[in-house]
Amino acid sequence: MMAGTIKAQTINRQEVLQQMQRANSYFMEKWPDVGKTIITNKERPSNIWTRAVYYEGLMALYGIYPREEFYDYALAWADFHEWGFRNGSANRNADDYCAAQTYIDLYNLKPDPKKLRKTKATIDMLLSTPQLDDWSWIDAIQMGMPVFAKLGVLENNDAYYEKMYDMYMYTRNRHGDKGLYNPEDGLWWRDADFDPPYTEPNGEDCYWSRGNGWVIGALAKVLSIIPKDTPHRQQYVDDLKAMAEALVPIQRKDGFWNVSLHDPSHFGGKELSGTALFLYAMAYGVNNGILSKEKYLPVIEKGWNAMISDSLHENGFLGWVQSTGKEPKEGQPLSYDKIPDFEDYGLGCFLLAGSEVYKMD
Repeated sequence: MMAGTIKAQTINRQEVLQQMQRANSYFMEKWPDVGKTIITNKERPSNIWTRAVYYEGLMALYGIYPREEFYDYALAWADFHEWGFRNGSANRNADDYCAAQTYIDLYNLKPDPKKLRKTKATIDMLLSTPQLDDWSWIDAIQMGMPVFAKLGVLENNDAYYEKMYDMYMYTRNRHGDKGLYNPEDGLWWRDADFDPPYTEPNGEDCYWSRGNGWVIGALAKVLSIIPKDTPHRQQYVDDLKAMAEALVPIQRKDGFWNVSLHDPSHFGGKELSGTALFLYAMAYGVNNGILSKEKYLPVIEKGWNAMISDSLHENGFLGWVQSTGKEPKEGQPLSYDKIPDFEDYGLGCFLLAGSEVYKMD
């Protein structure tokens, strides 16, 4: 484990793949039963958003290294849950239908209409009702937005893209007082509880690292899914670029980002899940000509090497992952050895980052 300042170092693609597999093997060995409930402060089924984010990462790993055991593990999970959601099919909570991202990926590998019956019932319900305010917390953008994008492609139907855009823009511009996105800073407040006049102790706005990671990660994922001529694509490109621009100067010297992005003194320490999501989006942006390689490659290299040197254990456990919550104080203090309340979503974020870093020239 390295301490202090991490300099940008060239990334070795084969090492990235090995590092991803090490982290993933730790989890698969710890959770051999895909249907086992998750017990923290209470018992939850294994298709909640935390586990769904892990499977997003696993499918990204499968995309660059298609081992049958990855596919089988994801398929067994989907089969166990009968391709459905925690609270049934007719619900508006993006946390619950996040699992559909992996269901659709699995369907695309081996189509069978039964696999997506519950997914389509849920999203078509959202499509046919007028509400646009479902995503009232920014995490929901990552949980829900890619499902619409994937269905738009699958069904070749712009209605999914239009609804996705309308819901995204409602969160961006209307939730809270003036929307949850602050164009002046290029960052997002987590929900209406944190927009002004709420401030961090140093008087700055409260920009939570993982929350902003969910948004920029969702933008990268949606852009990776939708065709080039999809309506409103440029909005997502512009927002990803603005967020990336805002994140560069606030990267820590050690390569991570603080939990509190604009107040390093308020639970501002290093944190993996937000960092990984930022790197995922930046690497996607560079790989696809949206972001400048000259500017962003050193940022990505520094961040990736920081996660490897100071988060990834020899056995594959990931340290410095903040527990579930919605603001910097949650699950504090963090450390190299501390186990968060859920070990799955941090790994999912790490695998998403690795899948794009691996593709870099």
